[in-house]
This record gives sequence, structure tokens and C-alpha cells, in this order.
Amino acid sequence: MGVCMNGGYVSSWKDDSVLAVLDTTTRFVESEVTAHREKWEGQKHLDRAVWRKAGDLGLLCCSIPEEYGGGGGTMAHEFAINEAQGAAGDTTWGNMVHSGIVAHYLLAYGTEEQKQQWLPLMATGEVVAAIAMTEPGTGSDLQAVKTKAVADGDELVIDGAKTFISNGYNADLIVVVAKTDPTARSKGISLVLVDVRDAPGFQRGRILDKVGQLGADTSELSFSGVRVPSDCVLGGIPGKGFGQLMTQLARERLLVAVTAVAGMETAIRETVEYTKARKAFGQCLFDFQNSKFVLAEAATHAHIARVFLDSCIERHLGGRLDAATAAMAKWWLTDQQVRLIDECLQLHGGYGYMREYPIARMYQDARIQKIYGGANEIMKDLIARSL
Repeated sequence: MGVCMNGGYVSSWKDDSVLAVLDTTTRFVESEVTAHREKWEGQKHLDRAVWRKAGDLGLLCCSIPEEYGGGGGTMAHEFAINEAQGAAGDTTWGNMVHSGIVAHYLLAYGTEEQKQQWLPLMATGEVVAAIAMTEPGTGSDLQAVKTKAVADGDELVIDGAKTFISNGYNADLIVVVAKTDPTARSKGISLVLVDVRDAPGFQRGRILDKVGQLGADTSELSFSGVRVPSDCVLGGIPGKGFGQLMTQLARERLLVAVTAVAGMETAIRETVEYTKARKAFGQCLFDFQNSKFVLAEAATHAHIARVFLDSCIERHLGGRLDAATAAMAKWWLTDQQVRLIDECLQLHGGYGYMREYPIARMYQDARIQKIYGGANEIMKDLIARSL
């Protein structure tokens, strides 16, 4: 893993330390996550002990500076963790949100007190983090959020509902997207840090019953008169939330793109192995011209995807990745992932529709990639604005 199947190509951003993280994560996911897949899917979430084990291995907040309890690495190490998960077909462990997104909101915008309070706890797994953006009826329109965080003396009173929240069931810290000025649109939005371990009026709703990603903790949340100190606004200044979201979303989209490419490469490996082992009409499925052509095209698309992804990662690590290119990576790579996995499933025949085969789970799990992190139609709109 980490080597593309075309010509021995190796991603240039994977130095020895990144490859070490990739290897550690691969072994961790295999032993602690996918080995217990049936349990996680049955209860729709991981046990908290898995988060603690990840923290013990240094897999949480590995791209956060050591002064805040993190691993002192870069986003390259975070991408390696995502790649290992994508290659293993794991969609259960919500570390992308915890370490790749929430931790970096805190690092980029948090006050020194906020960073010291939360990041060390997130790095050990004592605290699990989530970000609550989406609301019933608002979808991708973040400016239209109805959740309010209204000032009352030296406190904020939060009222509203959120849905599709990754890590919502296990989360201790939830970054809530709310209107601190309900009369404004984007300029009235703030990100509010809510410690839900002690938050009267906060309730977790049901863990949602999804088409795929069955073990992933995706929940409904409600806030009814939840009071938090006014200094819980991320960065300490209300009204900055929309700009913070827009700046950080490019990272989220690149994280999604990493899992897309890793999933494509795994789908091809699984399908090559299956078609070479499966006999039909006196020969291996792989030996039929149709199988060869489908897999040749799939391998080509996966290699193009890998090279484009690596280019985006290199630009991101150098501080040169623009929002439009991140949007291109998100929509195109997830589109390719869904299409390619569908074609690989077809080569499995009826067995491809059986969940005991990895390709069936990959087919189920991949479809949401075109929706979360910003629907692909929104990505195309963002790109068009840059033209």
C-alpha cells in the first residue's frame, strides 16, 4: 500500500515517517476496527476503547504540534491515516473529523486557552470531537442555519437541531455552527465549542440508519436552552465562523479525496484477484477480453486519480492549494470512485452483491462520498465561480 499499481509509482509526499504512520494505521485498523466490523455495524458506533487505543499509538492529532499534545507531524501524516482507512474499506472510525477537521479548527483559530484545554485531551482519546454543521432542511446552505447562540449576560444560550453529525453519539466536544447574530447571514455565524459532558438541555437523538457506512456513528443532536460561557466562541470573537468554515473546508475535501483514491486502488486489487481465481466457460474471468478492458481502464483511471491527488497534497503541504482545485479533487475523485467500484462489482457477478465480499461493502459505503464534505454539485458551482 502507498505504491500505485502503475509502473512502481510512489507518492513523493510519503517519506519514511509518513510510511511508518501508514503501516501503523493499517495494522491498527485491521486489528481494532475491521476485525470487529459486525459488532460496530450492529451497534452503529465504535466502542470508546478504540479511541483510547488510537491515542496510545499516536494516531490521534498526529498533525498537531507537540506543545498541544499532538504528534508534531504534518497533514501528510493525517493523509496517510486516511489512506490506510480507505484502503482497508474502513468507514467506521471517525478520525477524519476528530483529527483532520476539528483539531485543525482549534489549532488555526482557537485561543491559547481553548487549544490547551481541548487538544491534549483529543490527542489521547479521552475526548472525542465532532462538528455540527448540517441541519434538517438546510443541507449545503450553511448561511441558512437556524441554530442560535444568543448572548445572555456572560453566557450564550443555544437552541437548535443538527443532523448527519459524524461522531455525534460518542462526542464529548461538539463544535456547533450557530447564529450569534440571527439577523445576519454569513456575518452572524460563529463556531461555538460545547462540552456536552455537562450540558443540560443537550440531547443525542437516534444514530441514523444509513444505506452504507453502517458502523459509522452518524447522529441527530438537539440543543434546548444549552448554556455555555461566552468565551466558548472559537477564537473568542463572534461572527467569524463562516470565514473559518470556508477556509478549512478545502482540507476536509482533500481528506475525502484521499479515501476515494485509496478505495479505488483497493477495488481494483480485489477485482483482479477475484477474476483470476474465478472460472467461467473453461477459463478465468480475467482472461475474457471484456474483463481485461474494464480492468485496464479502471487501472488507468486510478493512476490518473492518484497522480492528481498527489499533486493536490503536495500543493496543500506547501500552502499553495486553492479552494477551486480542492473542490475539483473532491468531486472528480469521488465520482471516479463510485463509477469504478460499480464496474468492479459487475465483474464479480452475483457475488458482488453479497456483503461477505469486500466489493459489496465498498459499493454501499462509497456513494455518500459524492454528498458529504459538500455535494459534488456544490463543488462544481464553486469551481465555476473561479473561472
